[in-house]
Amino acid sequence: YIDVILFGDDLGMQGGPQISPAMYREFFKPRHRTLWQRAKQLAPHVKVHLHCCGGVRQLLDDLIDAGLDTINPVQISCDGMDAGGLKRDFGSRLCFWGGGCDTRWMLPKATPAEVREHVLKTLGIWSPGGGFIFQQVHNIQADVPPENIVAMFEAVKEFNGRG
Repeated sequence: YIDVILFGDDLGMQGGPQISPAMYREFFKPRHRTLWQRAKQLAPHVKVHLHCCGGVRQLLDDLIDAGLDTINPVQISCDGMDAGGLKRDFGSRLCFWGGGCDTRWMLPKATPAEVREHVLKTLGIWSPGGGFIFQQVHNIQADVPPENIVAMFEAVKEFNGRG
């Protein structure tokens, strides 16, 4: 009955991974592989989802190799986490759950029109071929103007031909 199983390891920072790819391979990957393979053994259809903040692009090949199916958040403002490059390089092997609207600068500080344009642009990058679940990058904080939240969701509706 379980479709997605969530794990959490924040491996990234704004400027990149907290640890080197070599350290990930030595200390984390074997354990991730064991956990994720066991989940898939018990429920072969289950998708392994990782909550992993920050700039983790350098770790994605190893995460996927360990059994990762989907990642959230997708912090598109971090080094190496541009939507186009991620979609191009990993989009056929990984589902991106987030990255639809930047919550660090765009959502709290932009105008509703800028939020709309930003969301339409990111949807245009992420959506082709599937492998994307819309969500803003991270939690919506108290400093976000309500009209920007509305603009974000209206842009999704517009992109999907419902606006």
